[in-house]
Amino acid sequence: MNKGSRVEVSSHSRIGKKIKSVLPSRNEWKSQRAFYTMMIPGIVLLFVFNYIPMFGVILAFKDFNLSKGILGSDWAGFKNFEFFFSSQDAVRITFNTIYYNGIFIVSGLLIAIIFSLLLNDIKNRHLSGFYKSAMFLPFLMSWVVAGYISYALFNVDLGIINQFLNALGFNSVNWYSDAEKWRYILPIANLWKTVGYLSVIFIAGLAGIDHSYYEAAEMEGAGKIRQALSISIPMLTPIIVTLFLLQLGKIFYADFGLFYNLPRESGLLFSTTDVIDTYVFRALRTMGDIGMSSAIGLYQSVVGFTLVVLSNWIVRKFNNENALF
Repeated sequence: MNKGSRVEVSSHSRIGKKIKSVLPSRNEWKSQRAFYTMMIPGIVLLFVFNYIPMFGVILAFKDFNLSKGILGSDWAGFKNFEFFFSSQDAVRITFNTIYYNGIFIVSGLLIAIIFSLLLNDIKNRHLSGFYKSAMFLPFLMSWVVAGYISYALFNVDLGIINQFLNALGFNSVNWYSDAEKWRYILPIANLWKTVGYLSVIFIAGLAGIDHSYYEAAEMEGAGKIRQALSISIPMLTPIIVTLFLLQLGKIFYADFGLFYNLPRESGLLFSTTDVIDTYVFRALRTMGDIGMSSAIGLYQSVVGFTLVVLSNWIVRKFNNENALF
């Protein structure tokens, strides 16, 4: 046996050992049979709704014709991508998508951490439970309902905000024609919807921290802020990194419900409220171009996957334990 074949055999043996270390042993299969059986429905759903539809990726490279079907339609190469990137709206909607998601990620995580630290210090269990429930409630509310609430607030004639301004002697504001104001309205609405959910995750992480750390810090004279900076936040770092990486992978995906229902699809607001998802929806509804819509969806997925892998690689360089994979 030559040296090359020995290296090949040893590499295969290492790969085999790694696979065996990941897969459960026969005894583990028997002892945990009930848990593995409970996993089957979730695995089936994941395969059916997440992996089988990946076959539709080829639509991004075809001139789809409903009568010919997916496989029978003519190949279009990269024409579907060219149609999107050559349009005048490509730069605007891409910027809006990245701009808003960047604000959502940073502000959402930061404010959720602050709220979780404050709620964690409330000693009254009933009061703490009330605050948590009140903050989590918007997350369960549909963006359709939130859209009607925003309309009740920003309506030109009968909106609550305009009536309040009129009572103070100010003129009414036409919120649905002033695009720049929605640069602030949409981030605030996203915070209202998601901060409670993220806070619950961080509170669960704080509950797992050993209280002896805080007792030792108190003995050293550390106040609440010092305890939060030196104990709570460092202990929450793995959760923060995980949530950041997961949200970063969706930075090219906008929350369609938020950007469609709150601005009420007002054309005067498109310069600041139109994102990739709403643009694709209108293109699919007006032109019925499934190929272009698939191309943009593939573009979003590839960029998101690349960002997650790259960010995870950077995290591994600094701290391997905080990496997602």
